[in-house]
Amino acid sequence: MASASCVTRNHIDLWNERFLGEGPVPISFGIVLRGSLLPVIIWLVVLVFGCVIYGPVVAVVIGGLFVALFLAGFVFRRRSGHSIKCSFYGAVGGVLDKSMLGL
Repeated sequence: MASASCVTRNHIDLWNERFLGEGPVPISFGIVLRGSLLPVIIWLVVLVFGCVIYGPVVAVVIGGLFVALFLAGFVFRRRSGHSIKCSFYGAVGGVLDKSMLGL
């Protein structure tokens, strides 16, 4: 995969596709987070709720789950030839996107 087109809208499907232009364009990490605001809020609410109700051990487990899913996505993207930046953005976007499948 060419590194020039690696960090594009083709790798991160943003909510409602209203944050990017028509064609493949480079994006920043802020746009990834802004496009995934709902899943970020849900992860944080579950994390805080688990910490307040059950204690910090649950928050560590939930945070560990997020990190494990992130690392799996990062490794899969690196093995398929993506750049480090593209793999990072894609892994974050992938975890946030896939965590919303049930909603």
